[in-house]
Amino acid sequence: MRIAQVAPLTEAVPPKLYGGTERVVHWLTEELVALGHEVTLFASGDSQTSAKLDATWPKALRLDGSIRDPSALHVVMLEQVRRKCDDEEFDLLHFHLDYHPFSLFSRQPTPFLTTLHGRLDLPELQPVFTTFSSVPVISISDSQRRPLPQANWLRTIYHGLPEKLLMPHPAKQEYLAVLGRIAPEKGVDRAIKIALRSGVPLKIAAKIDRADLDYYNEIILPLIKNNPLVEYIGEIGDHEKSGFLSRAIGLLLPIDWPEPFGLVMIEAMACGTPVIAYNRGSVPEIVDEGLTGFVVEDETSAVAAVDRLSRLSRFAIRKQFEARFTARRMALDYLAAYRGLMEAAEPRIKLVSSAE
Repeated sequence: MRIAQVAPLTEAVPPKLYGGTERVVHWLTEELVALGHEVTLFASGDSQTSAKLDATWPKALRLDGSIRDPSALHVVMLEQVRRKCDDEEFDLLHFHLDYHPFSLFSRQPTPFLTTLHGRLDLPELQPVFTTFSSVPVISISDSQRRPLPQANWLRTIYHGLPEKLLMPHPAKQEYLAVLGRIAPEKGVDRAIKIALRSGVPLKIAAKIDRADLDYYNEIILPLIKNNPLVEYIGEIGDHEKSGFLSRAIGLLLPIDWPEPFGLVMIEAMACGTPVIAYNRGSVPEIVDEGLTGFVVEDETSAVAAVDRLSRLSRFAIRKQFEARFTARRMALDYLAAYRGLMEAAEPRIKLVSSAE
């Protein structure tokens, strides 16, 4: 199958550090190539891929200080994809650009779908998905769909990561962990309070976006400063995550927003580390209660769950990750969706009997 994967230009594929969407696109692309498909990846020129790379811009836009209007380059990339469709280069197009391809690609014959990676509970999205109610879209959790019942949902496909990317390391578990990004909706202040009430050390491995500096300086820093139980170690890459998570008693995710998926949960599970997460968004779909962690409602129930983490089998957590959240499983699910779209797009030949 000839497949186009169209990624945001904001980060490289894969991203150097933080970047959930681009990381998922990378894992999916690599699996599709490994399965024998001919894949073209539309992404920034500093991307690394086994597929054919079609680069609209030489560098990830977030790292290029000369770029002030990233939308302009995404428009150029979409036009490049469309022109290659005119030359019949692809059997299927897979976009990761929210609603931006809807109008242009509804007007051409190559089958396409879009994976929606972000939150969908914004009022301005309602007219978009009402107008383009026939455009096929993929959800990354069932909860992500709820605000847009009018959308043409093909199926939910959970993210997956390479089976051996993160592995359990033999280690003594010594602390609770926060991984990802320091932001109000991620509830890092709540994680600190849960750890303090539990009397367990907390290590925070997370990036701080410029937009969240006030939250860090005004809320998080006073909780960390001169606090022997809390350590902020900064952003870490994939090569550091196995050790960090394997030494963790559990991962805390006291989020306060409708998280569409939450890669950190399956990263923890890959290392055999249980998760304590607030009952928001996709959490109850990802965490198997009492097996891979605990779904809680508030700070008090999270503190109570910390005492129960030692009862969970880290071996069983890893096995559940292998069953549900590998990149190979994700790729096979997408291939099934691709084939369904391609079959629906095939022209139907009308059989005429000799009597007519």
